[in-house]
Amino acid sequence: MFAYELHRMQHAELVRQADTHRLAREAARAARRTGRREPEGRVSALRDRYTPAA
Repeated sequence: MFAYELHRMQHAELVRQADTHRLAREAARAARRTGRREPEGRVSALRDRYTPAA
């Protein structure tokens, strides 16, 4: 009976891990569809905004 309980616990943990990976893949796929890599969008650096001084 103890081995069966260990098996059930391991099975439940594997199912949780699979759900987590599936959710991460879906989030990455949704981000690619919107054309953004991050939910907040791209942040430009200050040096990209101004031309260099003479």
